Amino acid sequence: MKVKTTMEFEPVSPVRAYERIVEQIEQAVLTGRLRPGERLPGERDLMARFGVSRSTIREALRVLQAGGVIRSRPGDPRGPEVLAASPASLEKSLDRLARAETLGLAELVQFRMVLEGSAYRLAAELRAEDDLSEMRAALEAMASSLDDYESFSRADVEFHDVVARAGRNSLIVVCGKVVRGVVLDLISGKLEHAADRLALMQASVAHHREVLRAVEDGDGPLAARLARRALYDYYAEYVRAGERVVLEHLLD
Repeated sequence: MKVKTTMEFEPVSPVRAYERIVEQIEQAVLTGRLRPGERLPGERDLMARFGVSRSTIREALRVLQAGGVIRSRPGDPRGPEVLAASPASLEKSLDRLARAETLGLAELVQFRMVLEGSAYRLAAELRAEDDLSEMRAALEAMASSLDDYESFSRADVEFHDVVARAGRNSLIVVCGKVVRGVVLDLISGKLEHAADRLALMQASVAHHREVLRAVEDGDGPLAARLARRALYDYYAEYVRAGERVVLEHLLD
């Protein structure tokens, strides 16, 4: 006697033709067969090459343009232009990924701890005198803005941006900016509406002074530990208790 399974399945959607076109063109760009500044064929030519309708071609071009792969102008006889990879297009893609419902706050905070720990370590080891000057200026702007939350926040962001740039890695700069923005959007209002806001701001200034000293001394491991600990102390309470272990593993 055969036993029927009780497992439930969900219907699957077939891959749409425009998605295959997007995949092929993206692959051609990634492998260098299509280079920045080159032009794709016009719509009619693309229809013939892929064997699809005009609406399918236009949907594929719309997706490619939204992803920053091409620039397409309706009626342009020269065809869509292939764009060079840029921090802006990467930032847009990362932002969509980071805001996806499949990513939880614990993962985002964990990634930020990993990322900023690495950024601070690199900054301590690679910083130039100009970087230190900018860090000091941002820190002093924080310290002098304890009565102005908006100015304090701008100076705080600038400090983190300078540290990221000091590591000489553009991917860290872009990823750090995106993840920081998403996490702050998810956990909005902690500092702005806190009853002890001044004490929190003063503690933040003290933490940044410690970080600056570690960077000035070239102590990468210490700078990394300070970055991870500060993020944990600030965000852990918003992460579910059962998920905090993924953050705790990053603490020394």
